[in-house]
Amino acid sequence: MEYSIFSIFTIAVGLSLDAFGTAVCIGLNNHIRKNNKYLFALSFGFFQFLFSLIGSYLGFWFNTKIAAIPETIGGIIIGIVGIMMLKEGYDNKGECPLIKPSMYIILGVSVSIDAMVVGFTVFHNINNIFIMLKYTIFIGIVTLIASIGAFFISKYLKKINAVYKYADYLGGVILILFGLKMIFL
Repeated sequence: MEYSIFSIFTIAVGLSLDAFGTAVCIGLNNHIRKNNKYLFALSFGFFQFLFSLIGSYLGFWFNTKIAAIPETIGGIIIGIVGIMMLKEGYDNKGECPLIKPSMYIILGVSVSIDAMVVGFTVFHNINNIFIMLKYTIFIGIVTLIASIGAFFISKYLKKINAVYKYADYLGGVILILFGLKMIFL
């Protein structure tokens, strides 16, 4: 089964919104350098691709057994990162916990778990590996571009004094609220 480019683009944009919001929050952090931003964007794009591909392979039968668990885990991880940002805003010692190498993987996975669910439910009926790869690579590229765009937007948001001064708090609160939404809604 093949989907229209519009359908796949809509799915890709929807999946990339988690990464977009997280990238804005990360970009507001004063200690994140340009190369860190690109590593986060690459991580978000790669894990969106990988998880949607894995979900496609595992299929619908697996979805019926674990559909609610991934959202809960992703929400908890995002919430923990938000708490870390709040703590950093309070401590403000110049060291950013987000630029530890493990955070690229943790955040990449946490914003991409929904891509696995989409693979379970939307792409489970695709029998052609090349079509499946085409769709999942497209999802990864859209997420990469959305994440880079979010980092550019956050650069301009920092110029607003109140946003710049309270960026860690704002980013932390946004991530905690987003994590709670993932867990409970």
